[in-house]
Amino acid sequence: MAGGGFAVDSPNIEFAGKITLSVIITCIVVASSGLIFGYDLGISGGVTTMVPFLKKFFPDILRKAATAEVNMYCVYDSQVLTLFTSSLYLAGLMSSLAASKVTAAIGRRNTILLGGVTFLVGGGLNGGAENIAMLILGRILLGFGVGFTNQAAPLYLSEIAPAKWRGAFNTGFQFFLSVGVLVAGCINFGTKDHKWGWRVSLGLAVVPAAVMTVGTLLITDTPSSLVERGKVDQARKALRKVRGSSIDVEPELDELIRMSQVSKSMHQEPFKTIFKTKYRPHLVMAILIPFFQQLTGINIVAFYSPNLFQSVGFGHDAALLSSIILGLVNLVSLLISTAVVDRFGRRFLFISGGIVMLVCEIAVSTVLAVVTGVHGTKDVSKENAILVLVLLCIYSGGFGWSWGPLTWLIPSEIFPLKIRTTGQSIAVAVQFITTFILSQTFLSMLCHFKFAAFLFYAGWIAVMTIFVIVFVPETKGIPLESMHTIWGKHWFWHRFVKDVHQENHP
Repeated sequence: MAGGGFAVDSPNIEFAGKITLSVIITCIVVASSGLIFGYDLGISGGVTTMVPFLKKFFPDILRKAATAEVNMYCVYDSQVLTLFTSSLYLAGLMSSLAASKVTAAIGRRNTILLGGVTFLVGGGLNGGAENIAMLILGRILLGFGVGFTNQAAPLYLSEIAPAKWRGAFNTGFQFFLSVGVLVAGCINFGTKDHKWGWRVSLGLAVVPAAVMTVGTLLITDTPSSLVERGKVDQARKALRKVRGSSIDVEPELDELIRMSQVSKSMHQEPFKTIFKTKYRPHLVMAILIPFFQQLTGINIVAFYSPNLFQSVGFGHDAALLSSIILGLVNLVSLLISTAVVDRFGRRFLFISGGIVMLVCEIAVSTVLAVVTGVHGTKDVSKENAILVLVLLCIYSGGFGWSWGPLTWLIPSEIFPLKIRTTGQSIAVAVQFITTFILSQTFLSMLCHFKFAAFLFYAGWIAVMTIFVIVFVPETKGIPLESMHTIWGKHWFWHRFVKDVHQENHP
């Protein structure tokens, strides 16, 4: 491949392993933690269009909607309303940074468990909220729960999966995230006409949290995490269970022990170590990949798709139904990604998905500009509203097979053990702070930019696709213990990592 591509020699270390029933069940349980994040993404946008919810907490929006002078893009422009959504991501930012030390201290599995319990409490508070303060408190607890699980679950999946199929297993997190979005859309549609519908929608967040929490109690931690905490015998048992009883796990266990000893011998603070020159490529990926993912605009579509579709001509019912359609398309495209990510590689999916999203964003902006006029005052016909939905469905498909799952996969697989939890924490924190800023400003931006808001995201998609072509190496099929080899073979990053091979092989 041109630019960032290169031929990767066979890694120095390749361990035996096969897909066992144990590894499948374990990965399903861990990946199900994506349900809680996805459910919240899908539920909040629909709830904010429910009249009983708005009447109780945001009556100003209903008054604004009844005002003829307000243009179609500005009806939902409310900082308090966006704070309801974005407060979760500010809390997630704080907990994801703390999760680095928590995950290293108590393990991946226990961190996921902690996140599930916290989310469970937050869901209960939201369902029973009587005022804005209680509503926001519940959102903050949800954010703490999501922060812990989003940091620990992708790490767990990358560490437990056989290298040959690591991409497919890791996409399980995004798969359950998409299932959560879809289920939330269906629940919103089913409860939209009931006075207490918003309570049901918000309160049912406890169900995926309970499923995930109970499931996590039944699994063990990853071998890497167990070795890191000195539990070598447990790590051996865990490896035999997930790799298969006929597989000799001692070589892989010996390498995990060796890497752990190298890590501990350094006696360095991970948050300082990760800023060293030799880890520059890792840090850049951990920052820019989640940053770029949010600037595709996908979470804005997920949060506010009902509001958005109402703004471009759909009625309330049709707007909620449209968000379900988007969720279905995203889920199908994710299944495609799972099937091909370890065959065609990460770069191919990144680039092809980026091109599809770019074309669709430009097309949506063009349609809205022509149909609604410069000031957004013209009515949108049913036909044109359907065209916008179709374009956003194609866009959602492009995201589902590229930046959706790969943003969780890449940061979780590129870091050496000694800074792996720190790198994942930084990646999740960047995602949360970017999501917070964008979700807090999107409705105002939509009001002021109108159709050009989609051009804003299109510009970023163009930038990130070029970034992948030039700077992102291919990581498919490479064991985590040999991942350092990809940087030394890259046309640009090799200048930063000259001494990494010697460090890992003293």
